[in-house]
Amino acid sequence: MGLLEAKVRRNFRDEKVGRVVVFARGGRDRGYIVNSGPEEAKIISFLKMFYFAEHSILLLGSSLAFAWSIFFTNLQSLGRPESHLVRTVGIYLGIYTLLVGIPDWLLWRSYKTSFSSFVSAEHEVAVSRGAVGRQAWIAYAVAALALVILALSCFYLVRAK
Repeated sequence: MGLLEAKVRRNFRDEKVGRVVVFARGGRDRGYIVNSGPEEAKIISFLKMFYFAEHSILLLGSSLAFAWSIFFTNLQSLGRPESHLVRTVGIYLGIYTLLVGIPDWLLWRSYKTSFSSFVSAEHEVAVSRGAVGRQAWIAYAVAALALVILALSCFYLVRAK
């Protein structure tokens, strides 16, 4: 099972009312009943296409933003990028916003208008958080721990000797 399969499977749940799809970036407490197998296959292919586009924007955009930030930092003859960390990060964030933030926002807007064509408002149901809510908190805890470790290692590497 690949990354796209795992992300798509997280959107589907088996509830008391039947098979339910919960769209990402929407209300996590709202779901839509999926009536048939072909309808579910259509939603799965749409979600795979969306996640592939999102991951492509994030991966290619962040890589290009990093390369351009190093190029522009060296172009301005600011010295070594390590001595001008704040400027390099500022340049990176500006380029990242242009290359990733704006396309991802536009993709999200098109996603938000498109998923309404797959489901109808009369099939909307309330869904329980259950194990999915616990998984989200575990993911947030792991991410916070990773950020703390990253901050401590950066502090250790940058400190004066």
